[in-house]
Amino acid sequence: MANVVVVGAQWGDEGKGKIVDWLSEQADIVVRFQGGHNAGHTLVIDGVTYKLSLLPSGIVRGGKLSVIGNGVVVDPHALCDEIERLRSQGVKVTPAELKLADNAALILPLHRELDGFRENANSGTKIGTTKRGIGPAYEDKVGRRAIRVRDLAEPDALPPKVERLLAHHNALRRGLGLAEVEADSLLRLLNEIAPKVLPFMDRVWDTLDHARREGRRILFEGAQGALLDIDHGTYPYVTSSNTVAGQAATGSGLGPGAVGYVLGIVKAYTTRVGEGPFPSELHDETGRQIGERGREFGTVTGRARRCGWFDAVLVRQTVKTSGISGIALTKLDILDGFETIKVCTGYRLDGVLIDYLPASESAQKRLEPVYETISGWSGSTAGARSWADLPAEAIKYVRRIEELIGAPVALLSTSPERDDTILVKNPFEA
Repeated sequence: MANVVVVGAQWGDEGKGKIVDWLSEQADIVVRFQGGHNAGHTLVIDGVTYKLSLLPSGIVRGGKLSVIGNGVVVDPHALCDEIERLRSQGVKVTPAELKLADNAALILPLHRELDGFRENANSGTKIGTTKRGIGPAYEDKVGRRAIRVRDLAEPDALPPKVERLLAHHNALRRGLGLAEVEADSLLRLLNEIAPKVLPFMDRVWDTLDHARREGRRILFEGAQGALLDIDHGTYPYVTSSNTVAGQAATGSGLGPGAVGYVLGIVKAYTTRVGEGPFPSELHDETGRQIGERGREFGTVTGRARRCGWFDAVLVRQTVKTSGISGIALTKLDILDGFETIKVCTGYRLDGVLIDYLPASESAQKRLEPVYETISGWSGSTAGARSWADLPAEAIKYVRRIEELIGAPVALLSTSPERDDTILVKNPFEA
């Protein structure tokens, strides 16, 4: 019986929320291990839509423990707002259902302000950040000046930690022409939010270790996608955390031996939000049509996603960097009715054919996609729950993707509804 790690194998927005919800029925614990409330997961259950950013997708299912691990940066106000929103939808969220790592770093208002100022500045590279303070919070974490969840429980020890934090930020703010942050106002803010957050605080690494030893099934839920990984993504147009599967161990406090089956979520085409290279992007009517059919708008930001053909080069690379065991292929139904479908199988870089994504930012911008054309299908795949329900050409498309990326399809999703899923291999039983 394997624990399962779910990661996005593209640039995010692959449909992880639905797949995690589908798998969570078999899991005892669902763990978020990186990112912050810049991630957005939309779940549709019995016709009811739930939008999550910080909370693990398992929270909407009764009887499951949801865990926010130490690898996540947590905006305490965003967390409390999300909890209240879900409670208003009838979801039970108490310390019995949700645990928050005591060593998770906090996102503060000064982080959001700095993030927005940088992104809105006329100079420098626009990354496409959500302006929620994720990057600056991770900077403080690795700079060893972050305020962490545990600090909220020790108000007498907070003042020197706040002073240390502001020694950095106020010097930076002076240089940017921003007003300095007063220590007293920040301390007051932290002390006010503490009673709402501290009931959820837990030694997550210890709780998860006990659960693993008891044989309980753990589902690790990744946010964003592997191509936004700080090391392995399209740098610098990436997020500020590691989004590959190896982070599940680091970001939860469990050793790598606890990570079992790695399920990569892959959309049947490719999308991207924000800035950065996108070799197979379509700027024509086909790209617009895919976006409209797929309702390609960000859960958190509402921004329209850029759309393009499936890029097998990128997914093949993330299969390797995340050690993906199998994939969940989503949104196949969006391609219904296309006479022909293209798949990117390689790139030309300055006239030379290559089969990988180069690390160089300038090289990534010069990539020209090499396409293979595949016959489309006229029938519908929407709502299919078995292979027999799929048109023959749709099955051929799926099989060709498996060949090109070097990983088998374990699950096939044909609509946002959780039951519209074809199971090929159960990751928990792999």
